[in-house]
Amino acid sequence: MSELSYMEKLLDGIEVEWRDLEEVVKIQRGKRLVKSQLETSGNYAVYQNSMTPLGYYYESNAKANTTFIISAGAAGEIGYSDVDFWAADDVYLLLTQDSIESKFLYHFLLLQQYKILAQVRRASIPRLSRIAIEKLQIPIPPLNIQAEIVRILDTFTELTAELTAELTARQQQYAYYREQLLTFEEREVEWKELGEVCESISSGKNKIKSELGLYPVFGSTGIIGRTDTKVYEKEQILVARVGANAGRVNIATGEYDVSDNTLIVQNKDSIVLKFLYYYLVYINLNRFTKGAGQPLLTAGQLKKMLIPTPPISEQKRIVSILDKFDALTTSLTEGLPREIALRQQQYEYYRDQLLSFPKPEVVAHD
Repeated sequence: MSELSYMEKLLDGIEVEWRDLEEVVKIQRGKRLVKSQLETSGNYAVYQNSMTPLGYYYESNAKANTTFIISAGAAGEIGYSDVDFWAADDVYLLLTQDSIESKFLYHFLLLQQYKILAQVRRASIPRLSRIAIEKLQIPIPPLNIQAEIVRILDTFTELTAELTAELTARQQQYAYYREQLLTFEEREVEWKELGEVCESISSGKNKIKSELGLYPVFGSTGIIGRTDTKVYEKEQILVARVGANAGRVNIATGEYDVSDNTLIVQNKDSIVLKFLYYYLVYINLNRFTKGAGQPLLTAGQLKKMLIPTPPISEQKRIVSILDKFDALTTSLTEGLPREIALRQQQYEYYRDQLLSFPKPEVVAHD
């Protein structure tokens, strides 16, 4: 049975009324707290200008099962809490009346978030005015229909939450094993300068890139453009050389070119490329950059860095273990990130189907 026929059955001929948000919801602003009043943990989360709690407070001013909207900072972000919390002064609480369930309102506002975000004033601190949301129109189906829609959509959000929690646990496990596998005692292995175990460490040359071209151009954040000129066709480590991303490590494969703000690290046979990649990521090269205004990491600095060189068989064993964790926790084609993305797509699809109520036709009068 299609979603459309399911909705027809659910509505059973009922015409859904549309109302302005201010008619069915009391919009109430939260109350300011200063940082000195907050704790790092406690009974009640304090929401201020993002969906990440600013801290915790010993009492609450918002009841459980309340939808809210951030009005400054991450203005336009929509939240829902199933426990009591404290809403600070950059939060609009949406206190529902008998005709609408708060969780139904939450899902519908997520569907309309693009309209809400379009009303945000972009200044030094983005802000959303109360007037911008008061006239937002929302459908008011019967409460039993609201409850059924919430039940269906919550099934997807709960599954996404479970997968996200699983991803967090696996990321922590990955971090633990990476530290165990890549921490070496000074006498346990031979340490060599990076320049000694590499064929070369040099800068890319590309200064011309566009949106079009046969080959990708790699830069400090990954692929930053395209070109029709192929310069490299072997797997190499790339390290961002300058700017906020200086020290960021990537691997380039296939046919490609490299921008002039990126260092190219090519290994010798004495060290496994992927082992070297994991080690450079682990030690966080960004902390070795120099210069506050424009951080810089030079080829000379990299060449002098000491690198552990366990036997090749041990390097391959470490790579095999870390590859599995990396695929599970970061891959967009396999592993948990892919599953989370698919579940989110399912949620959005069914949300669109279940909340796209027809609006009554407006009859023109002579």
